[in-house]
Amino acid sequence: MSRKKKIYKKKGKIIKDLTRNIFKILNENTEKTYNYKQISAKMGISDTDGKTQILKRLAELTANRKIIESDRGKYQINQDKKYHIGTLDLTSNGNGYFISDDFEKDIFIPSININHALQDDTVKAYVYKKRRSNKLEADIVEVLERKKTEFVGVLQMNKTFGFVIPDNRKMYADIFVSQNKINGAEDGDKVVATITNWPDNSKNPFGKITQVLGKPGDHNTEIHSILLEYGLPFEFPTEIEKAAENLPIEITKKDIASRRDMRADLTFTIDPKDAKDFDDALSFTTLKNGNYEIGIHIADVSHYLQEKTILDDEAYDRATSVYLVDRVVPMLPEMLSNGVCSLIPNEEKLTFSAVFEIDKKAHIINQWFGRTVTYSDQRFAYEEAQSIIENCSLSENSKPYTMPIDISITDKEYTVTLAIVEATLVLDKLAKIMRKRRMQSGAISFDRVEVKFQLDEDANPTGVYFKESKDANKLIEEFMLLANKKVAEFIGKEQGKPSKNTFIYRVHDEPNEDKLASLQNIISKFGYKINTESKDNLSQSLNKLLSDVHGKAESNMIETLAIRTMSKATYTTQNIGHYGLAFDYYSHFTSPIRRYPDVITHRLLQHYLDGGTSPKADIYEEKCKHASKMEELATKAERDSIKYMQVKYMQEHQEEEFEGVITGVTEWGIYVEIKSNKCEGMVRIRDIKDDYYIFDEKQYAIIGQSTKNVITLGDDVIVKVKKTDLERKHLDFWLVTDKI
Repeated sequence: MSRKKKIYKKKGKIIKDLTRNIFKILNENTEKTYNYKQISAKMGISDTDGKTQILKRLAELTANRKIIESDRGKYQINQDKKYHIGTLDLTSNGNGYFISDDFEKDIFIPSININHALQDDTVKAYVYKKRRSNKLEADIVEVLERKKTEFVGVLQMNKTFGFVIPDNRKMYADIFVSQNKINGAEDGDKVVATITNWPDNSKNPFGKITQVLGKPGDHNTEIHSILLEYGLPFEFPTEIEKAAENLPIEITKKDIASRRDMRADLTFTIDPKDAKDFDDALSFTTLKNGNYEIGIHIADVSHYLQEKTILDDEAYDRATSVYLVDRVVPMLPEMLSNGVCSLIPNEEKLTFSAVFEIDKKAHIINQWFGRTVTYSDQRFAYEEAQSIIENCSLSENSKPYTMPIDISITDKEYTVTLAIVEATLVLDKLAKIMRKRRMQSGAISFDRVEVKFQLDEDANPTGVYFKESKDANKLIEEFMLLANKKVAEFIGKEQGKPSKNTFIYRVHDEPNEDKLASLQNIISKFGYKINTESKDNLSQSLNKLLSDVHGKAESNMIETLAIRTMSKATYTTQNIGHYGLAFDYYSHFTSPIRRYPDVITHRLLQHYLDGGTSPKADIYEEKCKHASKMEELATKAERDSIKYMQVKYMQEHQEEEFEGVITGVTEWGIYVEIKSNKCEGMVRIRDIKDDYYIFDEKQYAIIGQSTKNVITLGDDVIVKVKKTDLERKHLDFWLVTDKI
């Protein structure tokens, strides 16, 4: 099984992305020279074995003239201006783009000049101007480092050899496997193949089969394939499970004495009804002065997850839990995630807390951060908390009119105390004030409807339903945002100015202007518009757009396009604020069970509370990049699992006709989203038989040459399933009619 490795390696382990990181360091200042000690320090490597690997790689790169040794033991980039180092981004049609810090824009590479490079490989490219167009193009002259060598695919056997047909659409070449490297696989098996070499004169890379996953179409086979495609694990090694089981979990008198004891405070959790781990809880107390003391209590994972242990190494490698349609692949072993760290009701727990004194207008009067011990009095599902919000109300003196109520939403009945009713209603009132204030400051409200599947005991989809964020969800969201924001401000600000303290921020840059122009062009076809004259105008108009489309047929498409105009939120030590939330300072503090950056935040916060000085930022920046990368891979796996389940669901509905809306138009077909279940598929142009259609890029339409019939973005259509492809997670539709 493919395993992700840390940047810092123990003796005997290979340093990941070594060539790429060396080039990155040398490219920081092409005029400067670096010795191996300086390079090691920048990469956060201090062990002898790691430094030996760096020395060896420097010698190899020097011998190949990829870098030069300008003085004894001092290296710098080879500044041949025609050749540049970067990465490859492949398109679905086989062409690619060369991405390099040396150029403002990505440079086109025709497919004939890809030269055996694969998606995200580090490559050396020759860049030149085309004579006629004067535009830059690139030829890849050398693959410096493979980003990926393992691929999931289906084995097709001949008599004495086989080919693995990769699932990954950007993997354009099948992998040749000789008979003696089949590893027990049979024709038609879904397997993991590793590329071993790629001869210059061969169209196909050579490889070996390292794992047999099962038969295509089998549920577990396909889910494991999704995870392995992105290098994500689907189980914990035995030694990790054992390490978790051997942790001391008893809360001692010494633990309690070293913490703020908040066990007597009314405390409860609100989570999805099917949640198994509870990261966060809220406590509520009315103070004598009429203000409220509200605690946001987070599982103290860092108490159990000690640095330089195999448990911590594993959590760092994973960096995040992965949420697939039918399962969660946790960052921490179940004993930690669902047990000792989880804020289970009626149990004492070690927590890390942000405690605020808040007045009735939701202003922060005082704040406190530190380690606590808490006791959750009750666990709510969102539906249960929502029932309180909808069925009870507060009097003028902030006391609830409604007496204790019975709730029976999650197949159980119990009485909710008057204190919890009051707490929920006051928290809801404060959350709404905070949310309104946040929106007025320029935050953007992406309240998207989530597609969920009803599954039988074999994980087969039996139905589709939509999950929408309601007041109870927003209540929790606002207080988690408050904690994340205030922790970031506490570390990141000194006397109202940015501090020099190293910290991990969650940042979100402003939208890309070109993408905003493209969004404006598309939404204008539906009668909507956005105002890009200023930051405030843009935020207000985006919120109006999202509000106007909510509940309409085109909502999912426009919401998706609006999200794509946004920059990606990432982790970094360089704070630029969070555009989408309209926060100048923001971190992730509230989910350490499922996000490793939150664990680091806890450690750094305690370090500063103890009076520690600022650690070096370089090491933490590397951790940020790793976490951002793993988050992106997890998101891709989650999306693939949804697509897989949508295709699986539609297999049982092939004879039905569905109302849909056109969500995309390309030169090869139109994409249609079914209104009733959000499943998306393609109608290929060649399958539309009433005319010969031509793609019109400016109109986002295809036009019939004889009939002049225009089929365009946003049109209502009726479709029927033509083909379902579970392996490629793809749906093909027949177009029944282009108007409803």
